[in-house]
Amino acid sequence: MSETRKKGSATYFITGYPGFIGKRLVEHIAREDPKAHIYALVQPKVLKEAQKHAAHIQGARVELLTGDVVDMHLGLSGEEYQHLCERVTDVFHLAAVSQLGVAKETAWRVNVDGTRNMLELARDCEHLARFNDFSTCYVSGDRVGVIAEDELDRAQGFRNAYEESKFQAERLVQRAAATLPVTVYRPSSVVGDSRTGEIDRFEGPYYLGILLVTSPLVVPLPLPGNGVAPLNVVPVDFVVEAVWRLSKDPRAAGRTFHLVDPNPMSARRVYELIAEKANKRLPRFNLSARAADVMLRLPLLEKLARPQRAAISYVNHLAIYNCHNTLELLDGTGVRCPPLSSYLEQLVAYVREQYKQRREGAEVEDPLDHGPFAAVEETGPTPRPGR
Repeated sequence: MSETRKKGSATYFITGYPGFIGKRLVEHIAREDPKAHIYALVQPKVLKEAQKHAAHIQGARVELLTGDVVDMHLGLSGEEYQHLCERVTDVFHLAAVSQLGVAKETAWRVNVDGTRNMLELARDCEHLARFNDFSTCYVSGDRVGVIAEDELDRAQGFRNAYEESKFQAERLVQRAAATLPVTVYRPSSVVGDSRTGEIDRFEGPYYLGILLVTSPLVVPLPLPGNGVAPLNVVPVDFVVEAVWRLSKDPRAAGRTFHLVDPNPMSARRVYELIAEKANKRLPRFNLSARAADVMLRLPLLEKLARPQRAAISYVNHLAIYNCHNTLELLDGTGVRCPPLSSYLEQLVAYVREQYKQRREGAEVEDPLDHGPFAAVEETGPTPRPGR
């Protein structure tokens, strides 16, 4: 361990700021380690947003560096890059594109090449204590059954470029673990804060459920498929707290962690609970995934459903993510994934309030036509969540 680490003067380098998880992670580090120095890599087009957020952070010093993980030396000047190599002790690599429908070229450039560039930096860091990589449970692709944390390449197929690019990126990180202190985190579908419901975009199987139940139609849309598969979601506050704890645990070096709900409810049960909160009743019949996709293209629903259509294949996917490593190392810390039933009301209330605000602010009733809930991420035409 480096002298810098022993003295407790940690220096953090974070990508994916000011993305939703990135912002919360920076806030958390600043609170937990107020004497630290935090460097955050920020794309030029979101610099103003990052500056606005960083200005209100209490605790540690936050310094923004303009660049991009896809560029050589992350788009930094030689002096900036060298400065990081001399000081950084902890890297948190969050930058990625994560839309399920992202183009393959974009996914590879950001998720694979960006990770390769970050690993090059990590090798150059003189005092590196940990390289924390944000992967995803969905590197398992089309595998079914129980999936262990130490499993990666099982000749699985992939449903989209997002899954495949994150798989390839994690392969790079796992190879680097032979010479670097690496920890890999695989969250399932990240949803809003368990206390406030706050989220930056409505995409994925859970938000598909809210859409089906609270759509403008008088009768809720039926569930795609039979809904017996587990719907595994995790609140963003659990993800941030778990990553922070594990990043400081020496036992976590060289290991992979599924950040998941250890006891997920079935998709049908989740949708039934959402319907109860909306005072609606789900139809007793089911639709095939193909029929559900066709229905979500109806004029009344098309704009609402655009970000969610790609999530249909996840609703009936019988994958169970074992989280032995996570439970073992978080045991006794007080950090645990809360059951969805304990914070579902907050999530639904937040989504409905956002829909209401969009309707009241638009000439036509269209809750997803503007702002961060459109199909395009909040920062421009290139899919870029987290970067």
